[in-house]
Amino acid sequence: MSTPNNIAPEDLALFAMQLLSKEEAAEVAAYVERSEEARRELARIQGDLAIYAHTVDLHSPPAQVRERLMKQVAREKKEAPIERPAAAEPVNRVTTMRASDSGARSSSVASNAAADGEPDLRTGRGMGSGAHLIDDLPKRSVGSKVFPWIGWAVAAGLAVAAGNMYRQRDSLSQERDSLHATVADQATKLDQLTADTAAARQVLDTLTDTTAKRVSLTKPKGAPPAPQGRATYVADKGTLIFLANNLDPLPPLKTYELWLIPAAAGSAPIPAGTFRPDERGNASVILPTLPKGVEAKAFGVTVEDKDGATTPTLPIILVGA
Repeated sequence: MSTPNNIAPEDLALFAMQLLSKEEAAEVAAYVERSEEARRELARIQGDLAIYAHTVDLHSPPAQVRERLMKQVAREKKEAPIERPAAAEPVNRVTTMRASDSGARSSSVASNAAADGEPDLRTGRGMGSGAHLIDDLPKRSVGSKVFPWIGWAVAAGLAVAAGNMYRQRDSLSQERDSLHATVADQATKLDQLTADTAAARQVLDTLTDTTAKRVSLTKPKGAPPAPQGRATYVADKGTLIFLANNLDPLPPLKTYELWLIPAAAGSAPIPAGTFRPDERGNASVILPTLPKGVEAKAFGVTVEDKDGATTPTLPIILVGA
């Protein structure tokens, strides 16, 4: 095995075929994770293995890889030897060939040998284990030729399957992240729509509430009745909608402020929001923050500094009860 900082190509090949031990595989996996070049080389090897798996004519592996593969196979559990059935009457091919050259001579020799108790070369009778040497030689089976390549074919298939699973995992991860982002975006939009719907419902409820007090605000008596405003207020809910028109323009550092004057004796006016009119003198205050349950005696509008005030500044520009 190479050092962790220099993994040999044959180690990457064995890693792609899953023929390394757990310790070696972990070492190679750690190196591949750190090295971009190693990942490219591993991808190339996996591609080659995929091609090998779909190729009819298999090629010999590199010598170093073949040696590592043979060592790995030697460590695996060996198969039990297959017992061959005993031959009924083994025949010595050498004796048969000699007997075919001279039938008469062979018959004579066989007869004398039988009389003298010597072994018969033609039939094989009377011979020791050496008489069966030629016939008993094991024949090389087709499996012994194919078996060395089975590991390569299986490893190539596993490499292709592993590559497909890796690509599918990345694709599923990207789809999952995209789905999470979409869900989060839709949740944000739903929250905004819910808030907008709630505000719109409050506006509609305030305008249609039969218990709402509707007041028209004008300038005090004796002044030209040009600017005016209308307030719609629901005391139980603390909701207020104020609309004004024909308002005079203001200096840059000034603003109009709406006041709720409680009906309870001795109660101080409550600020109900600041506003500046547009170029046509129109302005509005929609659903300012007000306490619930405060009965209104009147409403008024004053001119204050741009940040508003906590108590009204005289004179009152608009007033209504």
